[in-house]
Amino acid sequence: MITTTVAQEQQAVPRSRALLKWFANSTTAGPLVALLVAIAVFALSTDTFFTVDNGSLIVQQVLVTGTLAIGQTLVILTAGIDLANAAIMVLGTLVIAKLAAEGGMPGLAALAVGIVLCTVLGGMSGTLVTWLKLPPFIVTLGVLSVLTATSQLYASGQSFPVTSSVLTWLGERSYLFGQIEVTTGMGVMILLTAGVWFALTQTSWGRNVYAVGDDEESARLSGVNTKRVILSVYLLAGFVYAIAAWQALGRIPNADPNAFQLGNLESITAVVIGGTSLFGGRGGIPGTILGALVVTVLANGLTQAGIDSLYQQVATGILVIVAVAVDRLVRSRAT
Repeated sequence: MITTTVAQEQQAVPRSRALLKWFANSTTAGPLVALLVAIAVFALSTDTFFTVDNGSLIVQQVLVTGTLAIGQTLVILTAGIDLANAAIMVLGTLVIAKLAAEGGMPGLAALAVGIVLCTVLGGMSGTLVTWLKLPPFIVTLGVLSVLTATSQLYASGQSFPVTSSVLTWLGERSYLFGQIEVTTGMGVMILLTAGVWFALTQTSWGRNVYAVGDDEESARLSGVNTKRVILSVYLLAGFVYAIAAWQALGRIPNADPNAFQLGNLESITAVVIGGTSLFGGRGGIPGTILGALVVTVLANGLTQAGIDSLYQQVATGILVIVAVAVDRLVRSRAT
């Protein structure tokens, strides 16, 4: 009997170590646990959180931040960072809305112009990073400053209402089972998430993205055209920001130059909580979506509890620090 007990204890140790290693290597385990804990806490502490209507609202609230975070994930996987993603999106909404409202351009044509603009702006950052060898932080910080001022100048301090059905299409609502409110934007978000996930995990381009983020010089010596890969990442990220602009117009049919001022930080927060390493080469889209949900659930739950928005920002900041610290601690113990 004693021998059997000792043998079982010896088997339990490797199992617990294997579980720890799995948790450390998984980019979705941490954010999934954080999301479930947050949902449980707010469901028990408030009467209005755990309802069908609020669940639908949370998903709608996550669309813009989550889309921005998808583009941010692509950049961070290459060991970069994009501080200008929300500024690109805001300028895109302004151009699209103004062309449709004041320029008399059809909604579809205005949307096409906005998509091209956002993609080009993303590519501009990528060009400065790859060909001039400038740090992504400095490049995107400069682009952020330029585009923030450009948006204010372009809008002349005013906002532009959106009435085109094409531009507000992602905000159209329908009901599942007669009570669960869903929007077209949710479907687009699912397709975008699946498409980028497939590109990162099932294509040679995706493998090159991870290789460049893990060690750019080693990837170059292995025959990877690192400049082309990084530039393609910024171009694709710019396209994703254009989709975020479309999502924003669908959610709130009004283009405002002062909107989404913290969008870049919220997207970075979602990516970090989602398990993507700021040093590149590790992470993925599923974790980012979970991270975006954590951020949104936290804000929504604290609002339901009647807590001031400033404390929400404090809580989010603490969550980011804890997420990075726990990730480093677990990985160090698993090795």
